[in-house]
Amino acid sequence: MQPKSKTNDCNFTGLEPFRIGPYTNFVNIGERCNVAGSRRFAKLVMAGQYEEALSIAKTQVEMGAQILDINMDEGMLDGPTAMARFCNFIASEPDISRVPLCIDSSNFAVIEAGLKCSQGKCIVNSISLKEGEQEFLLRATTVKRYGAAVVVMAFDEEGQATDTDRKVEICTRAYNLLVNKVGFDPNDIIFDPNVLTIGTGMEEHSDYAVNFIRATKLIKESLPGARVSGGLSNLSFSFRGMEAIREAMHGAFLYHAIKDGMDMGIVNAGNLPVYDDINKELLLLCENLIWNRDTEATEKLLAYAQNNVKGGKKVIQTDEWREASVEERLEYALIKGIEKYVVEDVEECQALVDRYKRPLHIIEGPLMNGMKVVGDLFGAGKMFLPQVIKSARVMKKAVGYLIPFMEKEREEMMVASGSAEEVDPYQGTIVLATVKGDVHDIGKNIVGVVLGCNNFRVIDLGVMVPCDRILREAVTQKADVIGLSGLITPSLDEMIHVAKEMERLGMTTPLLIGGATTSKTHTAVKIAPRYSSPVIHVLDASRSVVVCSQLLDETAREDYFEDVKEEYEEVRQEHYDSLKDRRYLSLSEARQKALRIDWFSQPKPERPQFLGTRVFDSYDLKSLQDFIDWKPFFDVWQLRGKYPNRGYPKIFKDKTVGAEACKIFDDAQQLLSHMVDSGNVKGRGLVGFWRAQSDGDDIYVYKDDIRVGKDTKPDAIFHGLRQQAEKDSSSSEPYLCVSDFVAPVDSGVADYIGMFAVGVFGADELSQQFQALGDDYSSIMVKALADRLAEAFAEELHARVRKELWGYNADEVLQISDLHKVHYRGIRPAPGYPSQPDHTEKLTMWSLAGVLEKTGIELTESLAMMPAASVSGLYFSHPQASYFAVGKITKEQVEDYSRRKEMNVEEAERWLASILSYDSEL
Repeated sequence: MQPKSKTNDCNFTGLEPFRIGPYTNFVNIGERCNVAGSRRFAKLVMAGQYEEALSIAKTQVEMGAQILDINMDEGMLDGPTAMARFCNFIASEPDISRVPLCIDSSNFAVIEAGLKCSQGKCIVNSISLKEGEQEFLLRATTVKRYGAAVVVMAFDEEGQATDTDRKVEICTRAYNLLVNKVGFDPNDIIFDPNVLTIGTGMEEHSDYAVNFIRATKLIKESLPGARVSGGLSNLSFSFRGMEAIREAMHGAFLYHAIKDGMDMGIVNAGNLPVYDDINKELLLLCENLIWNRDTEATEKLLAYAQNNVKGGKKVIQTDEWREASVEERLEYALIKGIEKYVVEDVEECQALVDRYKRPLHIIEGPLMNGMKVVGDLFGAGKMFLPQVIKSARVMKKAVGYLIPFMEKEREEMMVASGSAEEVDPYQGTIVLATVKGDVHDIGKNIVGVVLGCNNFRVIDLGVMVPCDRILREAVTQKADVIGLSGLITPSLDEMIHVAKEMERLGMTTPLLIGGATTSKTHTAVKIAPRYSSPVIHVLDASRSVVVCSQLLDETAREDYFEDVKEEYEEVRQEHYDSLKDRRYLSLSEARQKALRIDWFSQPKPERPQFLGTRVFDSYDLKSLQDFIDWKPFFDVWQLRGKYPNRGYPKIFKDKTVGAEACKIFDDAQQLLSHMVDSGNVKGRGLVGFWRAQSDGDDIYVYKDDIRVGKDTKPDAIFHGLRQQAEKDSSSSEPYLCVSDFVAPVDSGVADYIGMFAVGVFGADELSQQFQALGDDYSSIMVKALADRLAEAFAEELHARVRKELWGYNADEVLQISDLHKVHYRGIRPAPGYPSQPDHTEKLTMWSLAGVLEKTGIELTESLAMMPAASVSGLYFSHPQASYFAVGKITKEQVEDYSRRKEMNVEEAERWLASILSYDSEL
């Protein structure tokens, strides 16, 4: 009797849930945290440098690994200890531990050690029937007891399966044992039918790839719920050292294996080429080898590797495409983002009255056809975001030319018939808005452009849009979907409010949630329960197209919504279960374990060069250009290089995105020069310093340079929050609060605190000018550059603070790259960020320094800064000051915090909602 699974989904968790369902693409399991597969990783682990080894795990996640494979099988290592230690290190890094782990070892003791130290639900890789049924059942039962999924190798008492029939036979036997005797959920079973090496020169190995693909198809057809995985690097082992050949083989093999049901694979995340991008000659050679169609395939591949040189492509004359038909020219112009000829080509279409009787027919025909190609290429990863936005600029120019003709036609129709009914050419109407109190909209604007390129009518309401206007416009515009965006944590509450209002009004329009501060967990736990119709978290622009298409597809909509509801119910349950499992210190215990600085044995804190504020009314923006960190700029455009070419300027060498990164960087340099030289964009800000002393978790601030005692009344108080989530029992790490970095009020040691607020003014207006011209590309570019300038302003000003304005590190000599890596003394944490998650601390900053009056930087009701390209924070100078995340806190601390701030508990919970360890509504 097979146990029934609630869904056909495969679910894993790190700190975040990960579901493999019917709409999930191939899952990348990162392979580089393997002492046998990565020399660098092995070297670091053998040397005990686990923290450094974490960087490899982080790189894998950044490059797209959705699960991390961890392997410590090395003869000179104590496997169980190494596995446990590395898993514990991973648990300390949220950016890594958010993804599930795959505990990989041939030694079951190592696997158990990993299971004991893994958060969430992981995968065991692997068990097999190699040592017989009894041992297999014993290990499977242990894995099930730990709540993990399991990889089963196609290996039994007779050895490793190499032909198709044996692979399927072993997997079927294992499946029946797991399901019927152990009680395993079929969705937690993953088979590895053995990816074996081809191209060895031995004839008996020639069908290994074919056999894997055929076995995969049969396993998926005959063993319901089971998944199929494999280790890709084995396939091309004969060609080690020839990375281009290996990557091409992997790309070609996966293309066919995925079509026949392969769900996941252990790969070097980010190093898989797109099938269509593989050189055609090389692709043919690889496929001949994979499918065993040519007995000389190995020799031909080796010859290709030795003789192939870069280049050799036909040089096409720049305007050769102009010889094609007008429809082909329009498509080419849209794909390449070429505006030069688009109006004359549209005019040529107008002249073809037998084909295009109305202006609308030109839009519905060649223009929409071209944009469909753009959308398909972007969805397939063959076009990049900057190219898509340039395509949209061409489309807007073409449609803008046709609009007067369409309006004239409409008037004539109304005169003739009294009606101007039009057939809607769009796939659907989407209303987008950044919610009330939030001014950030780069991501929303990109989503709007991408949706427009996929034949959606997009109504963008802008920023700081109140709920009533969003819903009113949605009704007026007959919206098929509403999309809400926000960057700051208070925006999450506004999104909840919108969902509640939609429910109260009886609306059924699907609601999409997006923005940097949002998450699937928050959407599932806090927003979705407030609205009966679909509420879906959308991670990025490309995903928004898939979601909207599913929601508007009458044949798939209901099934899709049911899948989402089931998934979000599981996310909610896992969230509440995790809250029960986590342990927290009481506030008094956490305070007892605070960072203790010996203020008397160290040099006295340096006094700043002045006390009070200094205003920078028109900052030299040219001086900031060298301080710009370009990596986040490329992230905005979703251009991410693969290791070792991830950062700037290495990204320009990346074979996939390098050329596009060069183009967009050149465009950015030109526009940046225009912004700075024209005087349209200006930098304004201030810096301030004051006497300060800590008292518990608070920081007292005094405007006068006086002797401070316990009874001296402060002019302002900054309120800190302290870490409470229990740390490893073997760890001596303190439980931090920002107040730890300031000398206590009763210490007799005079200390100081600094503050800054900087903004880039004029960028929003310049962006709107480009928007009015239909130039989305330049409009988004201006805002992205303004954000970079604001961050560079904060970076350069902090360097001046350290070296001259405060002068506590006057001899500092650092490269720009060192600044971006925070290789300097002191920190500048910002309210609303991990070290102090409460945005209301900005109110104290603005009042203390007179920020609004002196700089013009405003705070919205949700405490977002205007202009959007603004940065603010506090300065701490102590050598032990470091960035940290407060993490989740208990109600005891919230009550204590609200008392100290003289704020009611409900309001404190609203501002601290993202870090509460409990549900404030229960």
